[in-house]
Amino acid sequence: MANPAAAVEFRDVAFRFQGRGTDKNRDREVLSGINLRVEPGETLVLLGRSGSGKTTALKMINGLLFPTSGEVLIDGRATTTWDAIGLKRRAGYVIQEGGLFPHFTVAANVGLVPKLEGWEQSRIDRRVDELLETMSLPAREFRARYPRELSGGQRQRVGVARALAANPALLLFDEPFGSLDPVTRFDLQQQFLALRRDLQVTSILVTHDVREALRLGTRIVLLAEGSVDISATPENFIRSETAEARSFLREYAA
Repeated sequence: MANPAAAVEFRDVAFRFQGRGTDKNRDREVLSGINLRVEPGETLVLLGRSGSGKTTALKMINGLLFPTSGEVLIDGRATTTWDAIGLKRRAGYVIQEGGLFPHFTVAANVGLVPKLEGWEQSRIDRRVDELLETMSLPAREFRARYPRELSGGQRQRVGVARALAANPALLLFDEPFGSLDPVTRFDLQQQFLALRRDLQVTSILVTHDVREALRLGTRIVLLAEGSVDISATPENFIRSETAEARSFLREYAA
């Protein structure tokens, strides 16, 4: 029997950055020979140093970038065959500080994708209030605020609520907690774990923090210079013997 389609699959993916003019990065290979399956419901962490290619890989999943060679598949279909807008809306995307629109209220930010999807306003309002409550942001208090009126942790919670608003099949996180103080960061990590338990949505998270990777991932893929160094569960990652893995684990042990 054939294996069911992965939620996300990389098949021999390479990506080459096409610089222009005198750009020092001109014609630089960012990813090479990436083969990877992400199963439904899994939380995969892409771990690596700056410049290892992890954000580039993440952007390929919702069609912000496309492979130079090989293919990325979502539910068994290459990203190049998807409707571009439909592919992007299929995945909730969270970046540092939430990436909120500063001139939109909290309610308008959270309800943006449902509005684009043509939901009735009453349904949008219910969904916004539900998600704000889930993210420990009481709707009466926060729905009319603007991003400038929120703390960093509150903006990040709104960003996660917006990513969840239209019930996406995938959640993509690009170093979402990196700019937060340690206490707020830990609180949001715990909230992420609760959401993962309750929603069981396939999630892919980029980080350079090995402690975060071990805490949040069901599997860790370590990238080094654009290639997969190791793919392992957190339990097995701790026992990894590659030089790159050991360099991260020294930080964990410190």
